[in-house]
Amino acid sequence: MSGFIDPTARASRRASRIGGPEAWLVWVLATTFVVWLFAIQTGYAVVSPEIQASAGLSLAQIGLAASVYTWVFAFVQFFSGSLLDRFGSRPLLAIAVAMVAVGAFLYAGTTSFASLALAQTVLALGASFGFVGAGYIGGKWFPVARYGLMFGLVQAAASLGSAVGQPAILLLLDALSWQQLLLAFGSFGVLLTILFIAIVRDPSTDAAGSEVRHGNVFGEILRDLGRCFANPNVVLSAVFAGAAFGTMLAVGTLWGPRIMEARGASTDFATVLTALAWLGLAVGAPLVNIVSDRWHSRKAPAVVWLLLQAVTITLVIYLPHEANGVAVVLMFALGLFSGVQMLGFTVAGESIDGSLIGSASAIVNGFCFLIGGLLTSIPSTLMPADPALADYQAALWLMPLVLGVGAIAAALLRPRFAVSIVKHDV
Repeated sequence: MSGFIDPTARASRRASRIGGPEAWLVWVLATTFVVWLFAIQTGYAVVSPEIQASAGLSLAQIGLAASVYTWVFAFVQFFSGSLLDRFGSRPLLAIAVAMVAVGAFLYAGTTSFASLALAQTVLALGASFGFVGAGYIGGKWFPVARYGLMFGLVQAAASLGSAVGQPAILLLLDALSWQQLLLAFGSFGVLLTILFIAIVRDPSTDAAGSEVRHGNVFGEILRDLGRCFANPNVVLSAVFAGAAFGTMLAVGTLWGPRIMEARGASTDFATVLTALAWLGLAVGAPLVNIVSDRWHSRKAPAVVWLLLQAVTITLVIYLPHEANGVAVVLMFALGLFSGVQMLGFTVAGESIDGSLIGSASAIVNGFCFLIGGLLTSIPSTLMPADPALADYQAALWLMPLVLGVGAIAAALLRPRFAVSIVKHDV
């Protein structure tokens, strides 16, 4: 019969899409979204002095505004992953891109703390679907054995974008006002939204084989989150990933340039040092999964890298005034070891059913930004209006302490991942 389509052939064509050209196109767009929103987010470290001056804000208000972003992001993050699990990438990711674009336009119109906080809130609402959305895309469009690596590559691309973006933003501020720069970011978001509407979707295999859910959406989300939180390894991975990335986020979006300038570095050199930390993360994010596969362990590399990150941030904070040369190596190392956060996503993904991959990833990412928000806001409340190096050193001791807690959480992981790694490598 000419109208008959062999179900086996149809399944084969669908399966061939996994990891194929369309998969890479969708993944590249999702990763572009993450790179773009990371550029806006980490660019705050560069433009915040300009905003502070033009809007007449205090350092405490600048720090609080950064925390508003991370807190809203962390809260919404817990729901965004479950929404992706339930409804898929279309149209949620297109809506998320549009919200970040709107947030960028609001950001450009900042005239007071209230308007800055509103812009940060809208940005966070959209951005909460970015990183976990790219992870979701990687988990759906590529084989499960490549989930950790694909997620690491997303972080690598975002970090590399931040490493290049921060010095680029600094240079652009010589030709553009910070308002014009943010308007350009928003305009790019409009174009990206159109591409998402036209291209981004879930693979046919997933749509054909996914479980149809009925009932109250909010209740389903809470149930999914409850199933993930009931898994000790998901909680422990969220804690140690949050400690690693929360520290990096606080340094990369606010405290890195500020403490380097207090040490006597120029604004340009302080920005380069912070960019080096993001470059280190670009290397460390995919590398840590490769190392853990080689070691046939998730626990050991997680503990070692967290402890090394704790030592590195301690040296960064308590370096003397004349140690700017050493700071180059230390800032890169700080980013490199913060790449251990990606093991948190890998551990969580290996610990739950595949239908909950968005929820588990969202929990881990939510903790990352929740801890980042705390490490941004708490120190700012402990400093005077015009802090000196000693004031930064007296307030930022929280960072190595949090990393120590993260190392303890990693050490408590159940030793089940050697089995998962062998299974994936077969």
